Amino acid sequence: MGADITALIVDWADLENIPVLEREGALIEAADPDVDDGGTEEGWAWLPPAPEGFPAWCARYEFASTRGSFKPHFWAGERWETVREHVAADLRSALDTFLGGLFWNLPGSEDDLQEEDAEHWYGAMWVYCSPPDVLGLAQAWAEAGPRLEALRGPFDLHAAEPGTRVGRFEGFAMLLRGWAEVVDEAHRRGWGLVGLPV
Repeated sequence: MGADITALIVDWADLENIPVLEREGALIEAADPDVDDGGTEEGWAWLPPAPEGFPAWCARYEFASTRGSFKPHFWAGERWETVREHVAADLRSALDTFLGGLFWNLPGSEDDLQEEDAEHWYGAMWVYCSPPDVLGLAQAWAEAGPRLEALRGPFDLHAAEPGTRVGRFEGFAMLLRGWAEVVDEAHRRGWGLVGLPV
């Protein structure tokens, strides 16, 4: 059993209207309702289910091919750590900013953790990214996204490990594009992001 990750986009005004001591429970309930819905599909789930005509106040995003596990994100972080010094400085800077949210800690930081530590630290970690911070992530992706293919050569040369988690460029790029979808949707709505260990 490993650490799980649930990425939510949240209407910040609605979140701030929930009493502070009740926010954690409301987010967990919204992200992982008690009702058995037959499993979570990849992509968006708008939560909680709202009557027609009433907007949902948050949405959960399930990354493709991860089944909610944090491990692919961890290994994507390891691959980026390996390849980042072989990338142009401006692209590296943009991706460091953009990927800090996906991996939940910046590659190369003193707080960089090993996979075996993930279950212990992630269970206690909450990630809040307010709408102004989401703007920074969206701007970083706007700079880096069109240049994503430029990472293929350095990735294949320095970070590829076919047959392992995120061992191919295609898997790495798929996670980045999924995170971009989360960031872009939150930015488009003027919402924030929350990362939950459920």
